Amino acid sequence: MDIAARGYANPDLLWSPETLREQSGKPGLVIIDTRPAEKFAKGHISGARHFDLYFVNTDDTDPAPLASFTRMWANLLGWRGVSEGDTIVFVGEFTDMCAARGFWFAEYLGHTDVHVLDGGMAAWSAAGCAVDTECDPPKPVKFVHTVAPKRTATYSSVLDAIDNPDCVIVDNRSRAEFLGTDNRARHGGAIPGAKHRDWEDLYDHESGCMKFADQLTEAFESLGVTPGKEITLYCNTGYRSAHAYLALRLLDYPRIRNYVGSWQEWGNRDGLPIWNPEDDCATLKSPLKTLRSNR
Repeated sequence: MDIAARGYANPDLLWSPETLREQSGKPGLVIIDTRPAEKFAKGHISGARHFDLYFVNTDDTDPAPLASFTRMWANLLGWRGVSEGDTIVFVGEFTDMCAARGFWFAEYLGHTDVHVLDGGMAAWSAAGCAVDTECDPPKPVKFVHTVAPKRTATYSSVLDAIDNPDCVIVDNRSRAEFLGTDNRARHGGAIPGAKHRDWEDLYDHESGCMKFADQLTEAFESLGVTPGKEITLYCNTGYRSAHAYLALRLLDYPRIRNYVGSWQEWGNRDGLPIWNPEDDCATLKSPLKTLRSNR
């Protein structure tokens, strides 16, 4: 179905294969293919630039390391010939976490003309669109950016959000990770009070496209995640939560933060409170009030 018919408040954030095909070749259009190099080499959209951004992570959101990580991202885009005035379209295997991660980071860097190919390369091929195996190296440029700090969360801002009635924290990991039975850091569990919404609930597994607006709205509002709240999203490394960020941007939620450090920071950083959701009384492994007073 046409993207505009799905009921999104911001449908232009997603591009269909037909829209991308119509726009291809226009000045200022940059297509970023986020798939692994071997898949890119076997066939990609003509003119696309390769950027496998998986594992481009940070697990330290203190100001200095976060600023360094942000500059690195801007440089990586610039090395791929992306300028601040370009129209960027991120492409994944489907509407996946890597394409969404690119989308989120571009918005965090202050870029406003950024989109995701809905359904990714699977939808592109299914639509009968041509693929290419040749690739000219891009000419590096300086990517001028102005960070939008409210697009990201740090461990410090998450601490402030835990007891704030104006804020909701949402865990986009698997249920097993949320409960601490699938532990991928030194400590397992969840951020205290977090709601759980697996990122896998947000896209159609048959088409690889984002679910309809009413389905996304139900997925979040059933948890008390409403447009009037400030929403902090996290997962293990900030990729799955970037996918949830894209979903909420489609719904035009005004205050959304992606916690870029996510559980790799929270679960490995000593002194942060951890919640076992299976415990009736939300057991904290570190006393939150003491932690805050010692910051």
